Order: sequence, then structure tokens, then C-alpha cells
Amino acid sequence: MKVLVIGSGGREHMIVKKLKQSNKVTDIYAAPGNGGIATEATCVPIQDDAIEELVQFAVENDINWTIVGPEIPLSKGIVNAFRSNNLKIFGPSKEAAIIEGSKDFAKAFMKQYDIPTAKYQTFTDVKAAINYIKQEGAPIVVKADGLAAGKGVVVAMTEEEAIEAVENMLLHNQFGDSGSRVVIEEFLDGKEFSLFAFVEGENVYPMIPARDHKRAFDGDKGPNTGGMGSYSPVPDLDPKHVAFTIEKILKPVAKGMVKEGHPYTGVLYGGLIVTKEGPKVIEFNARFGDPETQVVLPQLENDLIQVIEDVTSGKDPQLKWKDGFTIGTVVASKGYPGPYHKNVRLPELEDSSDVYVIHAGTKLMDDGGFVSTGGRVLLIGTTQETPEKAQQKIEEYLKRFDQTDDFFYRKDIGQSIEKPIIVASI
Repeated sequence: MKVLVIGSGGREHMIVKKLKQSNKVTDIYAAPGNGGIATEATCVPIQDDAIEELVQFAVENDINWTIVGPEIPLSKGIVNAFRSNNLKIFGPSKEAAIIEGSKDFAKAFMKQYDIPTAKYQTFTDVKAAINYIKQEGAPIVVKADGLAAGKGVVVAMTEEEAIEAVENMLLHNQFGDSGSRVVIEEFLDGKEFSLFAFVEGENVYPMIPARDHKRAFDGDKGPNTGGMGSYSPVPDLDPKHVAFTIEKILKPVAKGMVKEGHPYTGVLYGGLIVTKEGPKVIEFNARFGDPETQVVLPQLENDLIQVIEDVTSGKDPQLKWKDGFTIGTVVASKGYPGPYHKNVRLPELEDSSDVYVIHAGTKLMDDGGFVSTGGRVLLIGTTQETPEKAQQKIEEYLKRFDQTDDFFYRKDIGQSIEKPIIVASI
């Protein structure tokens, strides 16, 4: 079987690694891929949103399955284009991917189908938005309606911050069309977690929960990033909250999309928070999340391509999960999430029996070494019997980055892990 993975980040490298374990898969291609992916698959110089070129490549190379990593090609309709050419592709249609592509749509959808989320209003007028902020007070959350590469959310601790965010989006065009409409919602207090599910129509097959660390620096300080590390499972997460999320959030989304006439196929990502009233939705993504994918997929015992074939043909994939804890720590370029250093030579990298290395922003050089090309460069991950052992293995591996100040990483990923809970109910 020939499989094409679309994307160039850490999530896609993890998908490639998982596909390599399959007895069914003979050839893996990635478009455009990255330095690490280039050592494990054939990279194709086609950008992830060049839909016509990707369709042509899949037709000419007899690709059996395509798996889409990033959100932009999904929102641009890559699944619709592949299906109209009778090509198998795993991901939601353009019409279903709007659950991530428009926060206003997602909020209205949740309201209609009684899915718990924060109170909100949507605005295109600056004055009306500012009046609402003054009426509600801070803390308050301002979100660009459309896709903004994970940067379109401002958690404002003061009214002034919220007003500045609104003006940046609506007046100063900070995110272009994506910010021409803003969603302003109440600030939710609690512990966050992520829960992915494989979805086909009304069938929902949840994975194991993960928790992402968004802030740049230790102690959850500094600016928000795309994620500085993640761990899974989430021991302080009550199993009843996981069950509630599946029954009252993920399944109603799948049923609602069928009712709307746009059945969902692919991975549905719930970004959630446990409040005093129980779990509520912060956001939905229409694909695997990054960096949570890099700690969830290593624990999946099933063959990923078999899971996709089962799910899309209406069969229960009977998901099985390894025991233990997986922790992944991101190595980022100095300056990230602001302007950062590029083309910096990386120290020697290798997977070991204990640690795996996921490339996100790297380029493979002719001599077999790597240089950095992105803000998030690598994720160093491990699965161990205990969180302490996992942290120790990662700490040992990361020492090689301490010889330079071109990179930084958090030293406390997963330190909030407490006594494990049983996740067998999932």
C-alpha cells in the first residue's frame, strides 16, 4: 500500500513513524515533509495547500490512502478534491472542517446542539465589541474567527488588553480576513485537556486524553505558543469527565454534523477544560493536534492504516493502548514564538530504545546532519512505566542542547502528573 502524508510538522513526522510500523504499508510519501521525515519517507516538493498538484501526484503515483495533517488544506477543500477524483483520503470535507475554520460557526453549532462551552458573542464592529468587553469585564477571551496558525487567541487579563486585541484584529487587520470577525467569550477557569477521536458519520472512537503545555517557559509562564510539550494519559483527569466528554460533546458533534448534511470523517480534536460545572469546549480542531499527537500515537498498539480502513468502512477499530506514561518536550528556536534564529546546526540526533525524536522545523543537509528551519524544531519523547522515569530519560537526552543558546526547552513538561488513573473505560 502506498500512503501520502500531507504536511511538514512534528504531527506529520509522528504519523509517518506510525505508518512505518504497518505491515500493510510499503511506500510512504510526504508533501512537503521535513528533515526528519526525509530520513523515513520520500519527500515530495509540493506545498500542503497546492491541492491540484497533490491530486495529480496521487493519481500518477497510485496512492492508496492520503492522510491530511494541517488545517489549511482541509479548509480549502482538499478532501472534496481527492474524493471527486475517486482517491481515498482521511479527513473532513471543507464543509465539515468549518468546525475549526470558523469559531463563530463552532460556537453557534455548540449552542444549537446543547454542547457545553463558554458564553460568547461575535462582532464585526469595533465599537460594539468594546462595549461588550466593558459590560462583561476581564479576564475575557478574544478570538479571531478564522484560521490564524494558532496565534489568533488572546486571553486578556485586563479590559485594556482585550480592547487592544479587538482593535488589532478588526482595525489593524492583524490576521487578514481571519480576523475580520471576532468571537469574544467568557474566561473559563480550570485544568485543560485534549481528547481526539476517530470519527465516521455518527461513529466516534475516542483516543486517550493528553495535556498540552502552551506557555513558552517553565511554570506556565511567558507567551502562548503552539505547544512546548505534552503528556498522556492525564492522571488527574476524572474518568467521569472523560465519559461526559465522549457522550455529551464528541458524539453530539458527530450527530450534529450528520444532521447539518455534512457528515464528519477524520480525527476530531476537542480542546477542553474541566470547570466547576464540568467539562466545556474551548475549541475544536478538524485534525490531529500538535504536539499531543506525538504523545498519543506512540501509545496506540493498533496499525494506524488498519484503524483508518476500519473506521471509514463502519467497523469498530477496537483501539488498544499501551500501559505507561508518554511525555514529549519541544526544543524551540531562541526567540520563539516571536522572531527566531534559523539555519542553526543541530547536535547529533538519534532515536534510542528509550527515546524517540520527532522533527518539526528541520532540514536535512547533504552530510546527513540537520539545521533548524522553524520555531518549534524537535520534540523529544519517551514512554516509561512512571512519569519520573520518563522525565529522567528526556532530561538526559536534552543535555546535548545545553551547549548552545540557540535553542530552549521547558524542563517541567509533565511535572503536574500525579498518581495514574485507570483509562480502560475509554
